[in-house]
Amino acid sequence: MTELGVHRLWRPYTQMKTEPPPFEAVETRGARIRLSDGRWLVDGIASWWTAVHGYNHPHIVEAMERQLRTMPHVMFGGLTHEPALTLAERLSSILPGAGTDSELRHTFFCDSGSVAVEIAMKMAVQFWRNQRRRMRRKFVAFRGAYHGDTMGAMAVCDPDDGMHALFSGYFPEQILIDIPRTAEDLSEFGGLLDARRDEIAGVIIEPLVQGAGGMVFHPPETLKAIRDACAARDILFIADEIATGFGRTGTMFACDAAGIAPDIICVGKALSGGAISLAATCANDRVFEAFLGDDESTALMHGPTFMANPLACAAANASLDLFEDGERLTRAKELETHFAEALAPCRDLPGIADVRAMGSIGVVQMEMPRDIAWLRQRFVEEGVWVRPFGNVAYLMPPLIVDGDEAKTLTDAMVRVMREWAEL
Repeated sequence: MTELGVHRLWRPYTQMKTEPPPFEAVETRGARIRLSDGRWLVDGIASWWTAVHGYNHPHIVEAMERQLRTMPHVMFGGLTHEPALTLAERLSSILPGAGTDSELRHTFFCDSGSVAVEIAMKMAVQFWRNQRRRMRRKFVAFRGAYHGDTMGAMAVCDPDDGMHALFSGYFPEQILIDIPRTAEDLSEFGGLLDARRDEIAGVIIEPLVQGAGGMVFHPPETLKAIRDACAARDILFIADEIATGFGRTGTMFACDAAGIAPDIICVGKALSGGAISLAATCANDRVFEAFLGDDESTALMHGPTFMANPLACAAANASLDLFEDGERLTRAKELETHFAEALAPCRDLPGIADVRAMGSIGVVQMEMPRDIAWLRQRFVEEGVWVRPFGNVAYLMPPLIVDGDEAKTLTDAMVRVMREWAEL
């Protein structure tokens, strides 16, 4: 890795003046990453939660190689292709509400999670605009939320404690509240929806787990109550399952645990098995049909250049194949048990506020952010790739980690957090 090359790159979420040089990855295999110095690290975060089947899975690689030889890309405007048609059909058959009147049968492909959220928000606003209800253009979002880095997505992230506070005043102001957890909270939430119903286009939430906002959990009962409150008032409900989808929380989608189906869902990250960028926004019949008509102005005016990229769709179809036997979901539940037990010793350490697990997510929450750069370095020294941020150190590994790899991750977490507590 050339010194010149390092300085030419502008890295994500990084203060380029003070950040230490990045580690150079040269190979991936299964649940591991090899560095240029020869060290293999067990990946504890699945490359930002994407590599659900681990790296270089032969079934995904073979599917991509076949597609690469045939047609790596073709524009989606005026054309279609089998990989996208197949993937859209398969998604509708597994998304929450499948087989019911709430089925999310209409898929709009894009190339990143942030854009999927942008599309969902545009769908919601134009849904009402097409019905001549132009004032319904605000969104209810929740403190601790993170939905992406693009304009609309930033607007529904936490503007005070989130990473986008710097841009306050730049993006449109939305309606930000705490997630309602008690009967009194839910009553107040319903009152808000009643009072501002004529201006609300939709409610958007990360179901069960607020990811990059701090790995904060809420129970399925809370999620269902929020969804029911929206349904009772004819307010669109948007589920951002970009991080929680595809087995992360123990069910195929987090909404499944609550027995609910959103009006619009955003999926991405693990959609393609972490092999290539792909995302999608899927809507039910009611939303889709509001865009049908003889007037071109009622159409959804959005179209990513690489929309429904055939190579990415081929990877996603192969990824879905790997979920069919149910072993991935079984493994997620096994990891939840392991994380809950193996990380429990951290609970008694000074400076630790909480330890929690859900599906294949294990979290150690600190009372306050401290020594994050030191923590990241120590985890690499322990042979694991873990990237604490804010006040959390967390695990969200590929679902193919074996018992020894899972133990390596949790042993490293307990050992490093114990050292951190003694600093």
